[in-house]
Amino acid sequence: MRRGDRLFQLLLELGRGRVRTARQLGERLGVSERTVYRDIADLAAQGTPVEGAAGVGYSLRAGYQVPPLMFERDELEALALGAAWVSAYADDDLRVAADRVLSKIDAVLPQRLRPGLKAEGIEVLAFSHDPGTRRVLSAARRGMKERRKLSARYIDLKEHTTQRVLWPLGLFYWGKVWTLAAWCELRSDYRSFRIDRFAALDLLPVPIPDSATVSLQQYLTHVRDDAEGCLR
Repeated sequence: MRRGDRLFQLLLELGRGRVRTARQLGERLGVSERTVYRDIADLAAQGTPVEGAAGVGYSLRAGYQVPPLMFERDELEALALGAAWVSAYADDDLRVAADRVLSKIDAVLPQRLRPGLKAEGIEVLAFSHDPGTRRVLSAARRGMKERRKLSARYIDLKEHTTQRVLWPLGLFYWGKVWTLAAWCELRSDYRSFRIDRFAALDLLPVPIPDSATVSLQQYLTHVRDDAEGCLR
């Protein structure tokens, strides 16, 4: 990593709002603690408000703004490709947010770098993502963020329809379909649901109760245990 890039990465690490030791910073940047100390001294000499001390840790003074980002061409193409994927396969709110991100970056980029934001020749084609899927994704994501229960009408692979109340825990994309990990009140157990098989999914004005035993981590443990059981 070039020294200028390393100093910028160091600024980003210091600006994340928590104290980081030289050892932690060195592990993140792939350099020795001695190099971290030297880089921090150089940043301080340039007027960067680094606070802390050796043996204690370092951070940036609250309110300090990291200088504007500078991107490599392939980094810009990665951003453009990611935004295109979000536009194609996520819900409408995230699609709009992705467009805003690209607009903000485009507004501060030098003219010579702007073509990189288009990722020319690389396309994300959404053949199977319909508006109904976007609406369901939006409801599931809001339920997770706001910790609210969801009322669901679900059609299984045998075309049986059930009405359920779900506690949304996580969303997973598998290359062709999204699935929702949830606690199902009907089954009193963890379940996984294909987003494209919901006939309806609506937010309820009922909060998910705080529970140490129902969580995404517990869901993942449940899935792992089931998989290991099938292999025995």
